[in-house]
Amino acid sequence: MLTHTFAVCAYKDSPYLETCIRSLKKQTVFSAIIVCTSTPSSYIRGIAEKYELPYFVREGKSDIQSDWNFAYEQADSQLVTIAHQDDYYHRDYARMVQECWRKYRDTTVFTTDCVIIKGKRIQRPGLFLLIKKALRMPLRIRRLASHTFLKQAVLIWGNPVICPSATYNKEELGMPLFASPYKFALDWDTLWKLAKRPGRFICVEKPLIGYRIHEGATTKDFIDSHRRSEEELAMYQKIWPRLVAKGLMAFYRKAYGVYR
Repeated sequence: MLTHTFAVCAYKDSPYLETCIRSLKKQTVFSAIIVCTSTPSSYIRGIAEKYELPYFVREGKSDIQSDWNFAYEQADSQLVTIAHQDDYYHRDYARMVQECWRKYRDTTVFTTDCVIIKGKRIQRPGLFLLIKKALRMPLRIRRLASHTFLKQAVLIWGNPVICPSATYNKEELGMPLFASPYKFALDWDTLWKLAKRPGRFICVEKPLIGYRIHEGATTKDFIDSHRRSEEELAMYQKIWPRLVAKGLMAFYRKAYGVYR
C-alpha cells in the first residue's frame, strides 16, 4: 500500500485547479495524486490526463460530504489529504506528513498553518489566522496529543484546523470518514468525533498551504446564506450551554470578515 495520497476534489471548472495540481507535482517526496469529481467535464478530465493522474467520477448530485468521502475512499494509501482545488501546497507538505507519521505512528489527523491568498496576493496574517494559531497551541504538546481532553481542548472555542491542510490516517479511521448532518461545519463536527477515538492529532505550525479566498468560494456562499453561522452555533451548543454558545458565536463570527 502507498503511504500518502493527495485526493483532489474538483468541482466544476475552477481556474485554480491546475495551479493546485502543479503544487502537488512539485512535492519533494513522492505522494500519489488522484482527481475526483461529481461534476465531470472535458476541462477536469483534460487536466487529469495532462498530468497523467487517475480520474474518478462520482455518480449523483454534488454534495460536499459525499464528494469528500468519495475522494477519501478512492485513495489507495494509508494517509489521505483531501486537497481543495482552489488551494496550493508547499513543496514540503508531503515530506512533513510522512516524517510525522514515521515518528508518531498513532497519528490520526495531521494539520498545518496556512497563508491566505486574495487575488494574486498573499495577505498578511490577521486576527483570523492568529486566533486559529492560538487555538491550535495544545497540539504542540505532542506527548499528550493522543489524549481526548487535549484534542477536544483545541476544538471547544471554534475550529482552528484549516480543512485542506488536514491529512487523515485511513488505516486507523476507516470509512466513511465524514458522517455529519452539517454541510459547512462537517469538518468541525468530524474532528470533534475523531477526538474521542484513539490516536494523535499533530500540528506543524508552518504555513504549508495557500488557502485561497475568492468570490466563487463555497465558504463565502455559506456565509451569504447564513448556513455557516447556523451550523457553527449548533456546534457550540453541542459543547457549551446555550448562553455561552451564543456569546462565543458573536465573537467567532468576526472571522467572517476575511471573506469580504
